[in-house]
Amino acid sequence: MPITDWPAAERPREKLLSQGAGALSDAELLAIFLRTGVPGCSAVDLARQLLSSFGSLRALLQAEQKQFCSRPGLGPAKYAQLQAVMEMARRHMFEELKRGDALTSPGAVRNFLRSQLAALPHEVFACLYLDNQHRVIAFEELFRGTLDSASVYPREVIKRALAHNAAALILTHNHPSGVSEPSQADLLLTRRLKESLALVDIRVLDHLVVGDGEPVSFAERGLL
Repeated sequence: MPITDWPAAERPREKLLSQGAGALSDAELLAIFLRTGVPGCSAVDLARQLLSSFGSLRALLQAEQKQFCSRPGLGPAKYAQLQAVMEMARRHMFEELKRGDALTSPGAVRNFLRSQLAALPHEVFACLYLDNQHRVIAFEELFRGTLDSASVYPREVIKRALAHNAAALILTHNHPSGVSEPSQADLLLTRRLKESLALVDIRVLDHLVVGDGEPVSFAERGLL
């Protein structure tokens, strides 16, 4: 039965408009994105099949172009559309972050960093630069590594912080393994960066490790 023949309260689009996006299942949200199904399969049924095929909504959203486009009902146009939607979401979160004090918006900081780093298959080290009132100036990826490591050079971190005229910064990196527990190397690196940046009067306010779950904060754990 096509979705247009469903009761209005059960149609994904109408349900979203009346109850909000949070009331929809992953399949219903994906169906709205797909807009149409394939012959003999409604958009919702196709969405369920795709979620089953990829294993989860996250896996679908993180799929590389070739893998994504190989599935029925998907293709280059849908891939481009999805990437545009995700980038708009990231930019929206960054604009929201810039509107306030980063230290009073820990949830916004975590959400933004997860949107930037959680899906990456390789390790990345980045910095969130702040002014003297802890307002966000910029976010910048500094070093990119392999599956489980990235070489981080304090001199380059200092150079970029000075270029942004930052008074403080938040360090961050991801663990592609999904395990966000800091390693001994992470602890040593943080200490080294904190000491180096202190020489030019730039404070390290936190270091967040991004994995599959909630990012781990060094500051909250008393590790700074």
